[in-house]
Amino acid sequence: MKSINAIRMGGADVLPIVEGGKGVAVSNGLSSGHWAASGGAGTFSAVNADSFDETGKPIPQVYDGRTRRERHEELIAYAIRGGITQARQAYELAAGRGRIHANILWEMGGAERVITGVMEGAKGLIQGLTCGAGMPYRLSDIAQKFNVYYYPIVSSARAFNALWKRAYHKAANLLGGVVYEDPWLAGGHNGLSNGEDPHKPEDPFPRVLALRKLMRTFGLDQTPIIMAGGVWWLEEWEDWIDNPDLGPIAFQFGTRPLLTQESPISRAWKQRLLSLKEGDVFLNHFSPTGFYSSAVNNGFIEELRARNERQVAYALEPVGEHTAEYGVGPRKRPVYLAPGDLTRVHGWEDAGYTEALRTPDTTLIFVDREKATEITRDQVECMGCLSHCRFSNWSQEPPDYSTGKKADPRSFCIQKTLQDIVHEHADPESIERNLMFSGHNAYRFASDPFYGNGFIPTVKQLVERILTGR
Repeated sequence: MKSINAIRMGGADVLPIVEGGKGVAVSNGLSSGHWAASGGAGTFSAVNADSFDETGKPIPQVYDGRTRRERHEELIAYAIRGGITQARQAYELAAGRGRIHANILWEMGGAERVITGVMEGAKGLIQGLTCGAGMPYRLSDIAQKFNVYYYPIVSSARAFNALWKRAYHKAANLLGGVVYEDPWLAGGHNGLSNGEDPHKPEDPFPRVLALRKLMRTFGLDQTPIIMAGGVWWLEEWEDWIDNPDLGPIAFQFGTRPLLTQESPISRAWKQRLLSLKEGDVFLNHFSPTGFYSSAVNNGFIEELRARNERQVAYALEPVGEHTAEYGVGPRKRPVYLAPGDLTRVHGWEDAGYTEALRTPDTTLIFVDREKATEITRDQVECMGCLSHCRFSNWSQEPPDYSTGKKADPRSFCIQKTLQDIVHEHADPESIERNLMFSGHNAYRFASDPFYGNGFIPTVKQLVERILTGR
């Protein structure tokens, strides 16, 4: 394999390997600090990060507010305190080596307020800001305010072009790099556009080459591009390394750092990663953000898929094929279904799925009574963790703080499930009943000899392994 040399990124010479930031408490100060100490760029998640009590235990994020807006303010306070905590830990562990980045999602609730509060409380501890899940036009403004480098996450040259022309050209000197996140291979939320087929992945090389050609027209020929999604062994990317057409390239690892000693995920989660097979991670469209996302196929995803399949269209009065009357809710208010759909509904009811829930698209889904109660409770208890949520119809925009659409029971409370899976270490079943984000290459844990006999490396050992090829 070609030798891996340091590159200039974010005002420093660092190894061209970046730890990917993974939401709620998964990429934390411990993992990112050790990654930076190994010479790369460590990234902690500033998305509702953990803070700790005097014994070192995470402080549960409990919401006492009576309204969504009150709980939203509590969530922002938790997020700022947690982000500062993780930044301090990462900085101390890095001990001046590598770089420490903070990752946020532009579509998270109060994103700008959160990262501003974190940066104010952790001055001098964070050297870079990464941000995706949306179009973060104001990322460069925040970077300028605190004189740190910024790293937008995009999935196409077109997206970066829009960001540059609208805002980033005003802060070109602080653009530390551009993260190209492959929308078919990366874990978590993905940037698939309406014109791209989730079932037809495209080769990343021509997409990244197009990004570099565009960047050169803006004078950004030496600004690194960070390849994210599908990166496992660097020898598989030898054609990218020192390639004059691509210019400076770094590689982001999001999935592999999950399986380290410093990773905060549960032992059950780590063991599940070691047993995944190809195809166990796939793109789905269930997220309350409205984005596609990549997750492990488990009981949680299977229930969402089944819930969405038990779905029929309805009309409020007889029209066309919708002639069969059906009563919805305790008062049995009539709607009209196609006769064939009514037959299907009776079959679902016989199987225990007796509760009909309306969606924003004039359809009904059918769930059992326990699930219906859970969905309603989660919607009522919404704490505004997203800027806009299709599950609860929350919006952080005044005056109504609502998307203006009906809450969508085909989705789920993302804050609840991500908090549960990362903190319920004592319950091995938590990995079945919660969302488990992952990159599509996670099945390779099972076949990579590095993880033979269930070996789980330290971050330092993983970085050393990455730098040696296989």
